[in-house]
Amino acid sequence: MAEWLLSASRQRRVKAMTAAAGSAGRAAVPFLLCALLAPGGAYVLDDSDGLGREFDGIGAVSGGGATSRLLVNYPEPYRSQILDYLFKPNFGASLHILKVEIGGDGQTTDGTEPSHMHYALDENYFRGYEWWLMKEAKKRNPNITLIGLPWSFPGWLGKGFDWPYVNLQLTAYYVVTWIVGAKRYHDLDIDYIGIWNERSYNANYIKVFGE
Repeated sequence: MAEWLLSASRQRRVKAMTAAAGSAGRAAVPFLLCALLAPGGAYVLDDSDGLGREFDGIGAVSGGGATSRLLVNYPEPYRSQILDYLFKPNFGASLHILKVEIGGDGQTTDGTEPSHMHYALDENYFRGYEWWLMKEAKKRNPNITLIGLPWSFPGWLGKGFDWPYVNLQLTAYYVVTWIVGAKRYHDLDIDYIGIWNERSYNANYIKVFGE
């Protein structure tokens, strides 16, 4: 049984495990796991069926006026110690990914995070604390992945409607300015951008944003 499991493809082994577990009950599961690891405790990796999902790392979210809002005001040395535990490689949490809210002047959970554009002709890339947090993360881990995600949008984008997809080009421009501002004023490279936190996406907006 063990030799057959080791020689079969990964897909067949999974099917065998499922069938055996279903027929023999929970008692069969430890035996099957041991069979997969035998001989000598070796774990067999088989990508003959193609690659599946990849592990990108462990991450954390800063947003909603909640998760890290008070950290920026902590006294030293406690603030730096907490940042070390969060972002320093091989120390504490050793986070690989940091996702931050792109402030939109809206109440998103426990508070309101300021937008970099309160109105169309206004641009200020020093509001709020997310810029600071991303820079502190980069200081400790230059390879950390940065993600921006809007949780709300300023009302002027909807031109009177509480909906950012009224003018797709304008909303895309708004988010792009945040990305450009992160690089220009803080030397931060944003790796990924989300569409809208916990809200429905708009396929046409995604296409416009990607152009």
